[in-house]
Amino acid sequence: MRIDLATAPGNPERPNEDWVSAATPASGGGVLVVLDGVTPPRGGDDGCVHGVAWFSTRLGGRLTELSGSRRDMPLDRILAEAITDTADAHRDSCDLSHVRTPQATVVVVRWDEAYVEHLVLSDSVLLLRGPGGVVTAVLDDRLDRIPREVLGSTAATDALRNAAGGFYTAAADPEVAARAVIGRTPRGEVRALAALTDGASRWTDTFAEGDWAECLDVLRKEGAEGLIGRVRAIESDPLRPSARRKRHDDASVVYAEL
Repeated sequence: MRIDLATAPGNPERPNEDWVSAATPASGGGVLVVLDGVTPPRGGDDGCVHGVAWFSTRLGGRLTELSGSRRDMPLDRILAEAITDTADAHRDSCDLSHVRTPQATVVVVRWDEAYVEHLVLSDSVLLLRGPGGVVTAVLDDRLDRIPREVLGSTAATDALRNAAGGFYTAAADPEVAARAVIGRTPRGEVRALAALTDGASRWTDTFAEGDWAECLDVLRKEGAEGLIGRVRAIESDPLRPSARRKRHDDASVVYAEL
């Protein structure tokens, strides 16, 4: 088994709001967790005294622990419990009813000798490569269905956040776990996998440097740092303007060969 991971802040003067972890429990198998903390609008309030990086760290740590230690619990229940535990950690000091209360996208992958389980919530990406080389992208595309001009309005985006007809992230309500994309694949049908926050997946979905299979090829040959380095080089090229509101975003990748 090979596991390689890397994360890089979009701005070295700001905290990295991503979380990436990998665990190989004593019971066997493995766990990968990747979160992308949602940065509030510049100067905007989120009702929390701790901040998004704190939230991602608390939620990511709890997800990693539960996914590795509670094999009896499905991943959506694990996400619900991790959200509840994280909310309890700041319920007395923060306004968790605020629409922009700290929140994050989520990818969790867990495997044993029989199956590879997955959970995806919001716009981080999971890639699965089968023994024949075919790559499947597991996506929660609800955010992509919203017109870009709507997402350009803070008020309109807030109205769609964790709401019917909009998009969902892990925040303070455990019920959101039921909205996640979940599934499992026989272990023998997965040879490699990768989870990427959108700061790294833009190599494919924004800059179109290659398809998802080629993205996995880069990870196999150059590792997680290699892919992030490629993204940063494109972002810094004045001839390659990005449609994203942030030229550089926090970028995190975890790659595993099973």
